[in-house]
Amino acid sequence: MEDYEAILLVKQEVFVFKIPPRTSNRGYRAADWNLSAPDWTGRMRLLAKGTECILKLEDKVSGELFAKCPVDTYPGIAIEAVSDSSRYFVVRIQDDSGRAAFIGVGFADRSDSFDLNVALQDHFKWVKQSQEIEKEGTTEEAAKPRLDLSFKAGETIKINMKIGKKDGDSVSKPKAKTLGGLPPPPGGMRLAPPGGAKFTDGADGGFKQQSEPQQQQEWGDFTSAGPSTNAASPKAPVSSNWVQF
Repeated sequence: MEDYEAILLVKQEVFVFKIPPRTSNRGYRAADWNLSAPDWTGRMRLLAKGTECILKLEDKVSGELFAKCPVDTYPGIAIEAVSDSSRYFVVRIQDDSGRAAFIGVGFADRSDSFDLNVALQDHFKWVKQSQEIEKEGTTEEAAKPRLDLSFKAGETIKINMKIGKKDGDSVSKPKAKTLGGLPPPPGGMRLAPPGGAKFTDGADGGFKQQSEPQQQQEWGDFTSAGPSTNAASPKAPVSSNWVQF
Protein backbone atom coordinates (compact mmCIF):
# COMPACT_ATOMS: atom_id res chain seq x y z
CA MET A 1 0.00 0.00 0.00
CA GLU A 2 1.33 3.43 -0.92
CA ASP A 3 2.28 5.64 2.05
CA TYR A 4 0.24 8.80 2.56
CA GLU A 5 1.71 12.20 3.26
CA ALA A 6 1.33 13.40 6.86
CA ILE A 7 1.79 16.95 8.12
CA LEU A 8 4.00 16.97 11.20
CA LEU A 9 4.23 20.73 11.81
CA VAL A 10 3.09 24.03 10.30
CA LYS A 11 4.50 27.47 11.20
CA GLN A 12 2.88 30.47 9.54
CA GLU A 13 5.93 32.77 9.85
CA VAL A 14 9.56 31.88 9.24
CA PHE A 15 12.52 34.09 8.24
CA VAL A 16 15.16 33.13 5.69
CA PHE A 17 18.66 34.60 5.52
CA LYS A 18 21.58 34.34 3.17
CA ILE A 19 24.55 33.17 5.19
CA PRO A 20 28.28 33.51 4.55
CA PRO A 21 30.33 30.36 3.96
CA ARG A 22 31.72 28.72 7.04
CA THR A 23 35.40 29.48 7.35
CA SER A 24 36.28 27.13 10.21
CA ASN A 25 35.14 23.94 11.87
CA ARG A 26 33.28 25.85 14.54
CA GLY A 27 29.50 25.99 14.26
CA TYR A 28 27.42 28.63 12.53
CA ARG A 29 26.59 31.81 14.44
CA ALA A 30 23.33 33.75 13.87
CA ALA A 31 25.11 36.94 14.95
CA ASP A 32 26.98 36.86 11.60
CA TRP A 33 23.71 37.23 9.68
CA ASN A 34 21.74 40.36 9.01
CA LEU A 35 18.90 39.42 11.39
CA SER A 36 17.12 42.76 11.09
CA ALA A 37 16.54 42.34 7.34
CA PRO A 38 15.42 38.78 6.38
CA ASP A 39 15.88 37.94 2.68
CA TRP A 40 12.54 36.10 2.54
CA THR A 41 9.54 35.60 4.83
CA GLY A 42 6.94 32.87 4.44
CA ARG A 43 5.53 29.76 6.09
CA MET A 44 7.14 26.42 6.92
CA ARG A 45 5.61 22.94 6.68
CA LEU A 46 7.22 19.74 7.94
CA LEU A 47 5.88 16.67 6.08
CA ALA A 48 6.42 12.92 6.37
CA LYS A 49 5.73 10.18 3.85
CA GLY A 50 6.55 6.82 5.33
CA THR A 51 10.06 7.12 6.74
CA GLU A 52 10.89 10.11 4.54
CA CYS A 53 10.79 13.61 5.99
CA ILE A 54 10.92 16.92 4.14
CA LEU A 55 10.83 20.56 5.25
CA LYS A 56 9.15 22.95 2.81
CA LEU A 57 9.29 26.76 2.70
CA GLU A 58 6.21 28.15 0.93
CA ASP A 59 4.53 31.45 0.16
CA LYS A 60 2.02 32.41 2.84
CA VAL A 61 -0.76 33.33 0.40
CA SER A 62 -0.35 31.23 -2.73
CA GLY A 63 1.42 28.24 -1.19
CA GLU A 64 4.06 28.36 -3.95
CA LEU A 65 7.18 26.41 -3.07
CA PHE A 66 10.22 28.57 -2.30
CA ALA A 67 12.67 25.84 -1.22
CA LYS A 68 12.64 22.32 0.18
CA CYS A 69 14.96 20.43 2.49
CA PRO A 70 14.92 16.62 2.55
CA VAL A 71 15.78 15.47 6.08
CA ASP A 72 17.36 12.03 6.36
CA THR A 73 18.38 12.26 10.02
CA TYR A 74 18.22 14.62 12.97
CA PRO A 75 20.44 16.03 14.35
CA GLY A 76 22.37 16.02 11.11
CA ILE A 77 23.72 18.08 8.27
CA ALA A 78 20.26 18.73 6.76
CA ILE A 79 19.11 20.86 9.71
CA GLU A 80 21.75 22.14 12.11
CA ALA A 81 21.25 24.45 15.09
CA VAL A 82 23.48 27.55 15.38
CA SER A 83 25.88 27.89 18.30
CA ASP A 84 24.68 31.23 19.67
CA SER A 85 20.83 30.97 19.58
CA SER A 86 18.05 28.44 19.93
CA ARG A 87 15.76 30.25 17.45
CA TYR A 88 17.90 29.88 14.33
CA PHE A 89 19.03 26.95 12.18
CA VAL A 90 21.14 26.31 9.12
CA VAL A 91 19.11 24.36 6.54
CA ARG A 92 20.44 22.54 3.48
CA ILE A 93 18.00 23.07 0.62
CA GLN A 94 18.00 21.03 -2.60
CA ASP A 95 16.39 21.38 -6.02
CA ASP A 96 15.08 18.61 -8.28
CA SER A 97 18.46 18.26 -10.01
CA GLY A 98 20.19 17.55 -6.68
CA ARG A 99 22.04 20.85 -6.29
CA ALA A 100 22.30 21.96 -2.66
CA ALA A 101 22.76 25.26 -0.84
CA PHE A 102 22.78 26.37 2.81
CA ILE A 103 20.49 29.09 4.14
CA GLY A 104 19.66 30.45 7.57
CA VAL A 105 16.16 29.94 8.98
CA GLY A 106 14.78 31.53 12.13
CA PHE A 107 11.60 32.19 14.13
CA ALA A 108 10.38 35.24 16.00
CA ASP A 109 9.14 33.10 18.90
CA ARG A 110 11.38 30.65 20.76
CA SER A 111 8.47 28.18 21.13
CA ASP A 112 8.32 27.78 17.34
CA SER A 113 11.91 26.55 17.21
CA PHE A 114 11.17 24.22 20.14
CA ASP A 115 8.20 22.73 18.25
CA LEU A 116 10.43 22.08 15.22
CA ASN A 117 12.97 20.25 17.42
CA VAL A 118 10.27 18.06 18.99
CA ALA A 119 8.57 17.22 15.68
CA LEU A 120 11.86 16.14 14.10
CA GLN A 121 12.92 14.08 17.12
CA ASP A 122 9.53 12.32 17.35
CA HIS A 123 9.56 11.40 13.66
CA PHE A 124 13.02 9.85 13.65
CA LYS A 125 12.34 8.09 16.95
CA TRP A 126 9.33 6.49 15.28
CA VAL A 127 11.45 5.56 12.24
CA LYS A 128 14.03 3.86 14.48
CA GLN A 129 11.38 1.89 16.37
CA SER A 130 9.71 0.77 13.14
CA GLN A 131 13.01 -0.49 11.76
CA GLU A 132 13.77 -2.40 14.96
CA ILE A 133 10.34 -4.02 15.02
CA GLU A 134 10.66 -5.03 11.38
CA LYS A 135 14.13 -6.45 12.00
CA GLU A 136 12.97 -8.45 15.03
CA GLY A 137 10.00 -9.79 13.12
CA THR A 138 12.22 -10.95 10.27
CA THR A 139 14.65 -12.62 12.68
CA GLU A 140 11.89 -14.43 14.58
CA GLU A 141 10.27 -15.59 11.34
CA ALA A 142 13.55 -16.99 10.10
CA ALA A 143 14.26 -18.77 13.41
CA LYS A 144 10.76 -20.18 13.78
CA PRO A 145 10.53 -23.84 12.65
CA ARG A 146 8.19 -24.41 9.78
CA LEU A 147 5.05 -26.36 10.60
CA ASP A 148 4.56 -29.38 8.34
CA LEU A 149 0.82 -29.82 7.71
CA SER A 150 1.14 -32.31 4.85
CA PHE A 151 -0.42 -35.78 5.09
CA LYS A 152 1.91 -38.62 5.86
CA ALA A 153 1.71 -41.96 4.11
CA GLY A 154 -1.46 -43.79 5.14
CA GLU A 155 -3.02 -40.87 6.96
CA THR A 156 -6.65 -40.04 6.28
CA ILE A 157 -9.07 -37.39 7.39
CA LYS A 158 -12.70 -37.90 8.38
CA ILE A 159 -15.27 -35.15 7.87
CA ASN A 160 -18.70 -35.30 9.49
CA MET A 161 -21.03 -33.26 7.28
CA LYS A 162 -24.50 -32.43 8.55
CA ILE A 163 -26.63 -31.04 5.75
CA GLY A 164 -29.92 -29.48 6.86
CA LYS A 165 -32.98 -28.77 4.74
CA LYS A 166 -32.67 -25.74 2.55
CA ASP A 167 -35.24 -23.01 2.47
CA GLY A 168 -38.12 -23.88 0.16
CA ASP A 169 -37.90 -27.66 0.62
CA SER A 170 -41.31 -29.29 0.67
CA VAL A 171 -42.64 -30.23 4.07
CA SER A 172 -43.94 -33.75 4.45
CA LYS A 173 -47.70 -33.90 4.72
CA PRO A 174 -49.14 -35.35 7.91
CA LYS A 175 -50.52 -38.84 7.57
CA ALA A 176 -54.28 -39.27 7.73
CA LYS A 177 -55.64 -40.69 10.94
CA THR A 178 -56.94 -44.26 10.66
CA LEU A 179 -59.70 -46.02 12.52
CA GLY A 180 -58.68 -49.24 14.16
CA GLY A 181 -55.30 -49.17 12.47
CA LEU A 182 -56.80 -49.36 8.95
CA PRO A 183 -56.78 -46.52 6.42
CA PRO A 184 -60.13 -45.12 5.27
CA PRO A 185 -61.48 -46.51 2.00
CA PRO A 186 -60.43 -44.52 -1.03
CA GLY A 187 -62.98 -42.07 -2.35
CA GLY A 188 -65.31 -42.72 0.60
CA MET A 189 -66.37 -46.14 -0.84
CA ARG A 190 -69.22 -47.73 1.05
CA LEU A 191 -69.74 -51.42 1.63
CA ALA A 192 -72.75 -53.12 0.06
CA PRO A 193 -75.40 -54.23 2.58
CA PRO A 194 -75.97 -57.93 3.08
CA GLY A 195 -78.45 -59.77 0.96
CA GLY A 196 -78.13 -57.41 -1.99
CA ALA A 197 -80.23 -54.66 -0.37
CA LYS A 198 -79.85 -51.21 -1.74
CA PHE A 199 -79.61 -48.07 0.33
CA THR A 200 -79.77 -44.36 -0.29
CA ASP A 201 -78.57 -41.46 1.82
CA GLY A 202 -81.17 -40.25 4.27
CA ALA A 203 -81.92 -36.68 5.22
CA ASP A 204 -80.31 -37.21 8.64
CA GLY A 205 -77.01 -38.39 7.11
CA GLY A 206 -77.77 -42.15 7.65
CA PHE A 207 -78.76 -44.92 5.26
CA LYS A 208 -82.31 -45.77 4.12
CA GLN A 209 -83.25 -49.02 2.43
CA GLN A 210 -84.94 -48.85 -0.93
CA SER A 211 -88.14 -50.83 -1.36
CA GLU A 212 -87.84 -53.86 -3.58
CA PRO A 213 -90.72 -55.96 -4.88
CA GLN A 214 -89.15 -59.19 -3.78
CA GLN A 215 -88.00 -57.82 -0.41
CA GLN A 216 -90.81 -57.04 2.04
CA GLN A 217 -88.88 -56.38 5.24
CA GLU A 218 -86.34 -53.68 5.84
CA TRP A 219 -82.77 -54.68 6.24
CA GLY A 220 -82.00 -55.00 9.92
CA ASP A 221 -85.10 -57.21 10.88
CA PHE A 222 -83.34 -60.41 11.70
CA THR A 223 -84.85 -63.77 12.70
CA SER A 224 -84.68 -64.35 16.42
CA ALA A 225 -81.86 -66.57 17.56
CA GLY A 226 -84.28 -68.38 19.98
CA PRO A 227 -86.13 -71.67 19.25
CA SER A 228 -88.65 -71.69 16.44
CA THR A 229 -92.38 -71.87 17.16
CA ASN A 230 -92.69 -74.64 14.60
CA ALA A 231 -90.91 -77.50 16.34
CA ALA A 232 -91.74 -80.04 13.61
CA SER A 233 -89.69 -78.35 10.96
CA PRO A 234 -86.79 -76.49 12.51
CA LYS A 235 -85.23 -73.94 10.30
CA ALA A 236 -81.54 -73.55 9.81
CA PRO A 237 -80.09 -70.59 11.62
CA VAL A 238 -80.02 -67.44 9.57
CA SER A 239 -76.54 -66.22 8.85
CA SER A 240 -76.09 -62.56 9.58
CA ASN A 241 -73.93 -60.89 7.03
CA TRP A 242 -73.26 -58.05 9.46
CA VAL A 243 -70.06 -56.25 8.91
CA GLN A 244 -68.21 -54.83 11.91
CA PHE A 245 -67.30 -51.20 11.29
